[in-house]
Amino acid sequence: MILAGQLLLDSSSGDCRLSPGFVRFDNGYVAEVVEGELPKSADFGGQSWLISPGFIDAHLHLPQFDMIGAHGLPLLQWLSEYTFPAEKRWEDVDFARSMCRRVFQQCMSHGTTAMCAYATVHYDSAIAAIELATSLGLRGAIGQVLMDRGAPDYLCREANRLIDQTVKMIDRFPPTMRMSTAITPRFAVSCTRDLLTAAGKLSRERGPFVQTHLAETQEECEVVRRLFDEQEYVDVYNDSGLIGKRSVFGHGIHLNDRDLQILSGKEATIAHCPSANSFLRSGTMDRVKLARNQVKFAIGSDLGAGYERSMVRVGRSMIEAASTLHDEFPTASQAWHAITAGNADALGFADAGRIQAGFPADLVAIEPDIPWLDTKVSPLSMLMFAWDDRWIKQVWVQGRPRLPG
Repeated sequence: MILAGQLLLDSSSGDCRLSPGFVRFDNGYVAEVVEGELPKSADFGGQSWLISPGFIDAHLHLPQFDMIGAHGLPLLQWLSEYTFPAEKRWEDVDFARSMCRRVFQQCMSHGTTAMCAYATVHYDSAIAAIELATSLGLRGAIGQVLMDRGAPDYLCREANRLIDQTVKMIDRFPPTMRMSTAITPRFAVSCTRDLLTAAGKLSRERGPFVQTHLAETQEECEVVRRLFDEQEYVDVYNDSGLIGKRSVFGHGIHLNDRDLQILSGKEATIAHCPSANSFLRSGTMDRVKLARNQVKFAIGSDLGAGYERSMVRVGRSMIEAASTLHDEFPTASQAWHAITAGNADALGFADAGRIQAGFPADLVAIEPDIPWLDTKVSPLSMLMFAWDDRWIKQVWVQGRPRLPG
């Protein structure tokens, strides 16, 4: 299979560059990347096409896709009135499996080929989600949500039971797999110290991803202090052993320099979710402040508080959010990098986010219907701000086409 067009390539300096050329892939892997030459015939593409690596979503919730649009409520009320009832439906494994099929298809149709995702507390449904993602060839990690308080009884589980189930999941889908298990405490509000400590011990023993939420709202931070003897949010996780190189913390809005220094020292990652933060009016994460403190940074949709399935649109939201805080904000080229190679680097996906020989053929073929190459505007900026999901003509995951037609 040969794809030809303008190749979206990592520049190794935190942004992307364009180069005319073609990609040849075979047996699920990129065999050849040639710059400066457009073949006379190709299976897909042409001079005005964009050939991109598959997009990476660092933070989303699989059971929440059917509740997108529950607007106007603060986080804790939003969870209680909309999220928890939606997650209850995953008691039915057949429902969860069917929903995951729809969700993964939606993600792939928008160019997403890798993700860090939350399931629910339901073990069998979480297993079904990972099995389906694996069968589709998707990259990333999915976790059974851990909660033993702070939620309706129908979603709370005994701590030891949750840890035992997570151990079983790690045994089946270890960190060495393309789609693996993530240790997934929902957030400190819904976990006792015993559960967090046990999750931290498991993370040190087995080395999987850890994903949870951190400092999304001021109210949430205050609740954590009340529940944990006036400890700061970051200290709760740090004392539990949950902060490490493979830890991904959703949001990280309300953090001070000391918090960020702890996260930086442990090489943890903040998953910035700009569209979700504006949707729930949680605040705006200060990207410059993270960079100043050398905290690793990723970007996620946070569906369904987030309302954008497209990581290109989430990248645009990142630019818009940052521009409300500082005169220094990301360029479109940096946003393209964030949703591809940047997320891959932050999450430790060594063979994703780039068009490179030897990498899995996770690729997106895009045909814009605007004159994006013949403009005084930066081509990548025009594409990001004029983005139309209908431009995506095909998505390959490990070399297999995933869109109809």
